[in-house]
Amino acid sequence: MTAPAPTGPAELGRQRWFRLLPVAFVTYSLAYLDRSNFSIGVAGGMKEELVLTGAMSSLIGASFFLGYCLFQIPGTLYAERRSVRGLIFWCTLAWGLLAAVQGLLHSAVLLIVVRFLLGAVEAAVLPAMVVFLARWFTRGERGSANAILILGNPITVMWLNAVSGYLVELTSWREMFIIEGLPAVVWAFVFRALVSDHPAEAKWLDEGEKRRVISALDAERAQATPASTFAAAFRSRPVVLLSAQYLLWSVGVYGLVFWLPSIVAAGTGQGIGMSGLLAAIPFGVAALLMVLNSRLSDRAGSRPRFVWPWLLFGGVGFYLSYLLGPDNFWPAFALLVLAGGAMYAPYGPYFAHVAEILPKNFAGAGIACVNTAGSVGGFFGTYLVGWLNDATGGTAASFVMMAATMVASALITPLVRGQRPAEVAATT
Repeated sequence: MTAPAPTGPAELGRQRWFRLLPVAFVTYSLAYLDRSNFSIGVAGGMKEELVLTGAMSSLIGASFFLGYCLFQIPGTLYAERRSVRGLIFWCTLAWGLLAAVQGLLHSAVLLIVVRFLLGAVEAAVLPAMVVFLARWFTRGERGSANAILILGNPITVMWLNAVSGYLVELTSWREMFIIEGLPAVVWAFVFRALVSDHPAEAKWLDEGEKRRVISALDAERAQATPASTFAAAFRSRPVVLLSAQYLLWSVGVYGLVFWLPSIVAAGTGQGIGMSGLLAAIPFGVAALLMVLNSRLSDRAGSRPRFVWPWLLFGGVGFYLSYLLGPDNFWPAFALLVLAGGAMYAPYGPYFAHVAEILPKNFAGAGIACVNTAGSVGGFFGTYLVGWLNDATGGTAASFVMMAATMVASALITPLVRGQRPAEVAATT
């Protein structure tokens, strides 16, 4: 009887962790920086200089997600069938240039076009990187590996809010876009030099670790249940439920990310520098909770029970913050800090769960489908929160909406189950 292949990082080796995960983290951090600093630009003078209404500001911010939604699945299929390395190189180069161009524009229409194109070139980054990590890390490692990747989200928003506000005060919102866009152009060449698509291609990887990793991953693939068509994967119950769940979750996430600086500035009366610093706090808490929750999930070998309770807690936190209202800003803000941390905590286990329960040879397409639904949620979260705040003159309605979508997202999560072999055969 053959002994099972080792799957833990200690048994397989750690060279991959030290080489690839910092690269993945920086790549996603730069992507998230260039999609999210729009909120600082709006709060830091763009809205007044370009004479934008609240609804137009929301539409410009949300236009990113239209491009993100349309190009995500084609980009991810390219990454899965051909090269993640090549795709990420060209995408990073393009989004850095487009992000910097935002600082040169004077027209709301042109900003909508550039934000749409920015979404299009960033569309495949997250699902392609999840596919990439699945080629390099085993199931027992994947929750922690995905968490390190997605830590680029809250950590970037944390320092973005803290640094970008003061950068706007020292220069202007235009210089902020240019200064923060150019590092991605340089990083594209660094990324291409440091990574390989598959362990077998990596000349930098120790031969012993290479053999162990390839053996462990081959053993996992041998146990996978394939599907025979992409349509079968997209029609599967897990993909449908996960897509609905992630759409609702993303309404809350992006509503908070894009409008928290403006909410804090309005509530405290502080300048954009101090408001940005305060808006960074929830994302610092989120980063700590993401690491802790992902480690616990990997050790327990379970995913859903490390996802839905956090989402439920986040929804309740949003609702309690609404009940306290703007007249009690600091207690309400403390609840926002907890809610923001809670809604980020499940990301690592969640994407590991998505990759693990879908038919393995279509996991990339399934992840892209789920993430596309998330981009639709991002559009609605970005647009509706700004529109509701502008239409009602306060934040109460948007807080209730975010609370409701987070609770609904939590309630859907336990319904997701992986397909059994017989179910996959019947579907295909």
